[in-house]
Amino acid sequence: MFRRALICTDFTDGIYRLAQFVPSLAKGGFQSLIFFHNVAIETEREIPREEPEKLAEAKDQLTQLLREVPEDIDVTVEVLMGRPGDNIVRLAKQYQVDVIFLGTPTRTMLEEKLFGSTTTQLSEKSGVPLIILRPQLIATYTTEELSLRCRHLFRYLLLPYDGSPGSKVLVDYIRDQVQSNPNSVLERVRLLRVIDDTVRRELQGDNPRQEAQQELEQVQADLADLNLVVNINIVKGDPIQEIMTVAEKHDIGAIAICSSDGGGLFKWSAPSLAREVLRQSWHPVLYIPS
Repeated sequence: MFRRALICTDFTDGIYRLAQFVPSLAKGGFQSLIFFHNVAIETEREIPREEPEKLAEAKDQLTQLLREVPEDIDVTVEVLMGRPGDNIVRLAKQYQVDVIFLGTPTRTMLEEKLFGSTTTQLSEKSGVPLIILRPQLIATYTTEELSLRCRHLFRYLLLPYDGSPGSKVLVDYIRDQVQSNPNSVLERVRLLRVIDDTVRRELQGDNPRQEAQQELEQVQADLADLNLVVNINIVKGDPIQEIMTVAEKHDIGAIAICSSDGGGLFKWSAPSLAREVLRQSWHPVLYIPS
């Protein structure tokens, strides 16, 4: 699906391990990889200054992990000092990347509201899709398991679809990516509609399941010319719980989401299904900015 990736690591998130699996990432469709580490500025200093020894040490640490790099893939190591979010946005533009890899631990809304996060900044500023991986899982994968994960990450996507502008943007984006990339590895998409059982019956329409079936079948037909296997699920229950259950049952590579509240992924004044998926999911999450 993607050709150029910016892979960001702070060396505590396990994402640095991906540097050992460049051949597997290449089999997952990537042609250009930029591995990035940000060296934080010591906040107690009034005037920040460059620390070449720290920059060189971090670059050497990443470079040593790069083994058996195929000749047909371009690999770059970047180590910069400053604000991580600002540096990531700058590198994403400089290298014109298609996706940004981040390792993000699960957090509560209060933790993110009080302390913020690089993910929050990037979801609102970069305009580039984010693939969010849980450091706790990356750290536990064996070499063989992580190699498979790198190859299969974008082969099977779960798309929660509720007919909102965000879900339509998501489908259009998937279509555009597959059509523009002849080497796309995406093979399968599962469309999921969850009929929220907390919504009052009179607000759901006369026959919500039938209406959902008709709408998803139309989306399925629209994607038919992409040579993808497109499956449909319609379930009733709590949206977050059902999304996680379907992802687990069907061996999903990643859950694809797009914010549809018009205020960005982390707009605190309004509930957001996309935000809750990102916050709670242990599966990789592909966030497409709207």
